[in-house]
Amino acid sequence: MDKATLIGLMLGIGAILGGQALEGGHIGSIIQMTAAIIVLGGTFGAVFVSFPFDGVMDAFKGVKKALKEPAHDPRQIITQITTYANKARKEGILSLEKEIKNIEDPFLKKALTMAVDGIEPHAIREAMETELGYLDEHGKVSSKVFKAAGGYAPTIGILGAVLGLIHVMENLNDPSKLGSGIATAFVATVYGVGSANLLFLPIASKLELRHRHEMILKELTLEGVVAVSTGENPRLIEEKLNAFLTEKQKNINTSESNK
Repeated sequence: MDKATLIGLMLGIGAILGGQALEGGHIGSIIQMTAAIIVLGGTFGAVFVSFPFDGVMDAFKGVKKALKEPAHDPRQIITQITTYANKARKEGILSLEKEIKNIEDPFLKKALTMAVDGIEPHAIREAMETELGYLDEHGKVSSKVFKAAGGYAPTIGILGAVLGLIHVMENLNDPSKLGSGIATAFVATVYGVGSANLLFLPIASKLELRHRHEMILKELTLEGVVAVSTGENPRLIEEKLNAFLTEKQKNINTSESNK
């Protein structure tokens, strides 16, 4: 579990519910199933109209990326590529053919296969950059889905509040119920604004960061494979790829090297 996501959800939701309790309000007063149905149903209805079905489904499946830390460590990829560079330098690029079948990352596998097949480095870069462009555009859809949901939810919440007020106005003959009726009507607005700013927009931002992390790993991979195919010095390749690391990751590498 990503600690930042967990802390953010607990802090945000806890602050709202805690504030409601401190003000003397009842938490039960903001739990309205009808308002939730209107806001969530209306929001995702608008999302399905805005995006292809597969794109919305991929976005739902991609929520787990926002809840978990990135699975791939760039330091491991650098070590892997440096190992390939050393092997290619000693035994030739064709010696890496045996390694390809053990590679799980499709992007690395494809790029290294092209290198082993003797394709020119500039051609490898051109082909893989084309694939990178497609992966970049496709990978942005999930964050766009939740960003759109964050835009629709507050408006749908207002729509729910208006529907509630219409119901209140239809029952003006009983003044004793006006206060509770109006309060209930505005719960939809709370759901709309709350879901947008505590869930949809934050998830969209986190998915953007996760996607950018994945793209950096692929850019790192491409640079490494191209360097291996040109026969660069393994030590130089390692130093070049370390430029993709954050300062924290570089410091970890330095600490591990000094042990």
